[in-house]
Amino acid sequence: MLVFENAGLISFQSLVKLNFLVNYDLLSLYILTLFLTLLFVILKSMNIGMVCFPTYGGSGVVATELGIALANKGHKVHFMSYSQPFRLNSINENLFYHEFNVNDYPLFDYQPYESVLASKIVDVAMYEQLDVLHVHYAIPHASVAYTAQQILKSKKIHLPYVTTLHGTDITLVGRDPAFEPVIRFSLNNSNAITSVSESLKKDTLKNFKIDNKISVIPNFINIKDYQAPRDLCLKKKYAQNGEKVMVHISNFRKVKRVEDVIQVFEQVKKQIPTKLILVGDGPEKQSIERLSKQLNLHHDVIPLGKVADPKEILGLADLFILPSETESFGLSALEAMAMKVPVISTNSGGLPEVNLEGKTGFLSNVGDIQDMSKNSLKLLKDPDLLEQFRQNAFSQAMKFDIEKVLPLYEKIYNQLMIREPA
Repeated sequence: MLVFENAGLISFQSLVKLNFLVNYDLLSLYILTLFLTLLFVILKSMNIGMVCFPTYGGSGVVATELGIALANKGHKVHFMSYSQPFRLNSINENLFYHEFNVNDYPLFDYQPYESVLASKIVDVAMYEQLDVLHVHYAIPHASVAYTAQQILKSKKIHLPYVTTLHGTDITLVGRDPAFEPVIRFSLNNSNAITSVSESLKKDTLKNFKIDNKISVIPNFINIKDYQAPRDLCLKKKYAQNGEKVMVHISNFRKVKRVEDVIQVFEQVKKQIPTKLILVGDGPEKQSIERLSKQLNLHHDVIPLGKVADPKEILGLADLFILPSETESFGLSALEAMAMKVPVISTNSGGLPEVNLEGKTGFLSNVGDIQDMSKNSLKLLKDPDLLEQFRQNAFSQAMKFDIEKVLPLYEKIYNQLMIREPA
């Protein structure tokens, strides 16, 4: 077969070859365009919305520290909450705080927090041109994010959202049957889901029918912030006679089993002069104070209340104790380890992913006072072993440095920005 073109002859084979070259060039152009688009998104600084509870809890701490780290890399981060997150005290031109008020209307027995937050997200997304929204804690933030996303969609604005699961939103509150349909729907409609531990991911998949992929991105610390020398002068103020110091940090809810902390401390104090520093506040505080008095320990138990940055207190500690009934991760334990403090904890939830048995501390069954007491004494009675565990704890903590974790979140944000809206 011959084809006439410009008074010349082109064979069938030549035409096929020509078509192949044209298609090859088009494919190359498509790949190049895709590559340049990807490169642009990766290099582009992002506008990120961040929603979290502002209270003294792990989810609020992680969200705030994540936002600060993103801002330090040049991204603009917009926090939305009903009060300023307690660790959001950095001065940075890339950090913004948008407060909303839930007014007290006599008509409502329960104030419409979700509706007000959804409206705030829509407002910030429109006027700050958010690229992505990141909500921490599934209840109620995932469903609020979905509502805001649909409102924006009606305005021809696409805002993908990431839901990060932190623990009690799944393991405690989330097990209430009244929440199940909402949690399942909002998670399945999240553009991405992350979990702070493998344990929490398994619990989520076990308790809910989730079709979406769940990526495990652990909690983190900025290891550079934990390298200050231990303040021996400050320690002497709390342990004037050279006593050992145990520290517990929590929000004093029943799930933290703070009474177990007191009972372990009682057993340890019988054999070694020791002080116990309690950091935090919550519903169990009064019962803990009563128990301390009943056991005649109140002179050696030092309650400090809420402390925004506990690093200085952790620097005094010889041991950190966390006997929780359940912990999705155990951020306070990681912070202690970053300060070279071995951890005595339970083996529940994600704690074994952080605290390594016989290396960075010891793990016990929930409620096993005797085993936790024995493990505490084992370390406190052996200075060489304690020092070895200190170094091991710091080495383990370095694996959770923000420099290793932050790119994992950035990768998810970038993927959502590239993905076409449904």
